[in-house]
Amino acid sequence: MADWSLLGNFLEEVQEHSTSVGKVWLTVLFIFRILVLGTAAESSWGDEQEDFNCDTEQPGCENVCYDRAFPIAHIRYWVLQIVFVSTPSLIYMGHAMHTVRREERRRSREEDDGDGGEEEEDPGGGHRHGKNEEKDEGQEKCEGPAAGRIRLRGALLKTYILSILIRSVMEVVFLCLQYFLYGVFLNPLYVCKAWPCPHPVNCYVSRPTEKNVFIVFMLAVSAVSLVLSVLE
Repeated sequence: MADWSLLGNFLEEVQEHSTSVGKVWLTVLFIFRILVLGTAAESSWGDEQEDFNCDTEQPGCENVCYDRAFPIAHIRYWVLQIVFVSTPSLIYMGHAMHTVRREERRRSREEDDGDGGEEEEDPGGGHRHGKNEEKDEGQEKCEGPAAGRIRLRGALLKTYILSILIRSVMEVVFLCLQYFLYGVFLNPLYVCKAWPCPHPVNCYVSRPTEKNVFIVFMLAVSAVSLVLSVLE
C-alpha cells in the first residue's frame, strides 16, 4: 500500500482551519479508514486473486471469472474513495492557505507603513497618536494564539460549505456504487457463466468471513462520515 504520510500532512493543515465537527470527521478518516486500510485490510486482500479457485481446467476461464466477480478489488475501491472524499478538503485547504498568506502580507504592509507614523502635538500640550499607530493597536489584537488563523467568512466560507457538499455527494456515490457492484456481503461461492468457460463454473472466494467483517466496517465508517458531513 502506498505511503499515506503526504495526504496525512495535508489533512492536518485542513484541521487547523476546520470546525469542531470537521475535526472529528478528519479523526474518523485517519483512524478508521487510512490506518485500518493500510494495516489490517490490505493483508485480507493480498492473496485475493491467487486463492480465487474455480472448478475448471479451461484456459482463461478462471481469470475471466475473477474479473466478473471483482471488477475492482475492494481495497483499491476504498483507496479511490478516500482520495475522492479528501479532495474537496484539500481544495479548501489551498484556499485557506492562500487567504492566510494574503492576510500576512497585508499585516506586514501595515506594520511597514506604521513605522513611518509620527506623533502629532495636541493643542493641550500633549501628544496625539497618528492613524498608523492606531492601526498598530488594532493589529495587536490579532496576535497571540489566533495568529496564523482566519475566520470562516466570505468567499472562504462558501468554499468550505461547497467542499462539505461535494464530500457528502462523494460519500453517497461511493456507497451506492459499492452496493451495486458487490451488494453488502461477499458470497463464498460465485457461479461464473462467462466465456470461455464451457458451462457454469463454481468459483470460491478466499476468506469470505474476514472480508465481510472489513466490508461492513468500512460501510459503517462511510455512513458515520456522511452523518458528520451533514451535521457540519
